[in-house]
Amino acid sequence: MKKFKLSTILFFSLFSHQSVAQEAFEFPPLEGPYMGQKPPGLVAEPFAPGIISKEGWQIQGVFAPGMQEFYFTTDSGKDTPIIVIGFREQNGVWKKYTEFRRNGEITFSPDGNRMHMAKGYKDREGDSWSERQSLGPMFDREDWGIMRLTASSNGTYVFDDYKSNDSIRISEVKEGQRSAPVKMSAVVNSGKYTAHPFIAPDGSYLIWDSDREDGYGDSDLYISFRQDDGAWGPAINMGDKVNSDKGDTYASVTPDGKYIIFNRRVDDATDDSDIYWVDAQVIEELRHQ
Repeated sequence: MKKFKLSTILFFSLFSHQSVAQEAFEFPPLEGPYMGQKPPGLVAEPFAPGIISKEGWQIQGVFAPGMQEFYFTTDSGKDTPIIVIGFREQNGVWKKYTEFRRNGEITFSPDGNRMHMAKGYKDREGDSWSERQSLGPMFDREDWGIMRLTASSNGTYVFDDYKSNDSIRISEVKEGQRSAPVKMSAVVNSGKYTAHPFIAPDGSYLIWDSDREDGYGDSDLYISFRQDDGAWGPAINMGDKVNSDKGDTYASVTPDGKYIIFNRRVDDATDDSDIYWVDAQVIEELRHQ
């Protein structure tokens, strides 16, 4: 499975001596909300075509809470580091403000003060970020291979673990104490290559990707809604307006709740991938179907 192979390679690919060619990552000035892009409708479209989504692979696009920062992951070719590029909006104009080597998929706490990076995190310090810190021994285990960890407003963590049969685990905070992570039920952990979860800030739904028999081909995006009794409802394929016959992965919802942003492998032969987005009204339609 190319999708999972790619994820694993990306997670461990760090290079010790090659510097990134700055000219490979220059961008034109972008003005207006959403990096100056026209928002999509109910059918997924490439995000910032020709600027962010272009030849090669660009993955894991994510807006930070406040909608004034955007980050995505890319590389510039052979023998160069896999990097994260960050943009910041000031006075209506988006400009690249940072570039650093990737050390885990980036997600944010709903208040925007913490940048999660797999088993670690950085805290916001003014206009910058702290050094990467460990989440501690409950998560920083040699026998777990975390690619993405995502957090809800009440402190619930949901994360994937490719070292234990591609499973997704959950850790909740109860009476002020964090519970040990447990493997989620077969609602989530079915099919192959189950990974890259996103929990809603209010904890009301979970999105992830998996290769299942009811899919459109390769990995698809699925959603489960939290029920009144606290259980997770059935896994729902997010449909052909979101999924394709290619690998659709790495979904998150923009902090304003308006759009789903995710990754699509556009060329199986080369593993070229682009960032896509779609109106989050799709979620409400699935919630009430």
